[in-house]
Amino acid sequence: MNNPARLFEALFVESSKAERDLERKRLGHRGSVLDALRESAKSLHGDLNNADRDKLDQYLTSVRDVERRLQMSEAWLDKPKPKPGIDPIADEERMHIEEMPLFFDLLTLALETDSTRVATFEIPMGFTTSDLDNVTSGYHGLSHHSKGENKLEQLRVVEDYIFTQVNRLFDGLQEAKIFNDTLVVMGSGMSDGSKHSNKNLPVLLAGGGLKHQGHVVCPADKHKRVPLSNLWLSSLQWFGVERDTFGKSSGTFSQMDFS
Repeated sequence: MNNPARLFEALFVESSKAERDLERKRLGHRGSVLDALRESAKSLHGDLNNADRDKLDQYLTSVRDVERRLQMSEAWLDKPKPKPGIDPIADEERMHIEEMPLFFDLLTLALETDSTRVATFEIPMGFTTSDLDNVTSGYHGLSHHSKGENKLEQLRVVEDYIFTQVNRLFDGLQEAKIFNDTLVVMGSGMSDGSKHSNKNLPVLLAGGGLKHQGHVVCPADKHKRVPLSNLWLSSLQWFGVERDTFGKSSGTFSQMDFS
């Protein structure tokens, strides 16, 4: 979803009965397709070797997961949408720097009204930065700065704007009194866009009622790498998910207390 007005509508504007009936019909059709796929897959089970059966079981598990999501979507159709306490957002053309604060405000409202328990927000590399003062290059081009001072200075302006908006999110969560119950993670898939390096990734962790320790260098011994999956595993456990591993984790994120 890349339009704040449409996101507002999806979260807080009641659909008509005709729209709900149409969506229910669409979900029912998808469910019928899944039923046919499941029956077709089951008929193959007896003709497969063990390795192929394992693959088939993985496939059937994914089908069941989609079915659960369809059932949840149908259950939500008749649930009244919450009143957000703000005026509707007009569907009009805006600059990217005008949209980002709206998205963070909507994200806060979605969590506050329990419209969702999980939300993600991605800042695209195509994010238009030329509307910011003293910035003449695009975000992606600036990330490939090659240590050039002019590009680095423009990148500082862009990232200062981004972190100002992230701080807006933190303020909103605190005002809604859900900051300590919300785990916020901000990060990037690269530590240096010029080198396309994914080592020493910068990750910001906030909220969750955790005992934060400021800037934590991981690892303290540069010869011992700490997989980012360790942080994701500890985060899952914080949410109550019973998992011992995640991805390429080598353990939990012992550098912080998640209890």
